[in-house]
Amino acid sequence: MSGNTEMIIRFHPVGGEDVAVLTSDFPGPDEAVEAIARALDEGRALILTRARYDRETGENAVLVNLANVVSIRVARHDSATSGQYL
Repeated sequence: MSGNTEMIIRFHPVGGEDVAVLTSDFPGPDEAVEAIARALDEGRALILTRARYDRETGENAVLVNLANVVSIRVARHDSATSGQYL
C-alpha cells in the first residue's frame, strides 16, 4: 500500500472535455509536476500505475498521450482555484 496522498490531475485536451484522474503515484504535487514535465520534455506518454478515472473505486494503470493535451493542473483538492498549471 502506498503512503502517497491521493491527488487530482486534470488534463485539458486539444479538443473535448477535461479529464480528471485521481492518483497516488506521487508523494506530492511537486513530484507530479516534475514527472509530467519530464514526460513532456522526453516526448512520451505519462504513465500512472495507481490511478482512478472519474472517481471509480478500483485503481488502474492509465497512459496519457501528452501530445494532445493543452494544459494540466495538479491539486490535492479539486477546485477551480487550486493547483499548479503546466
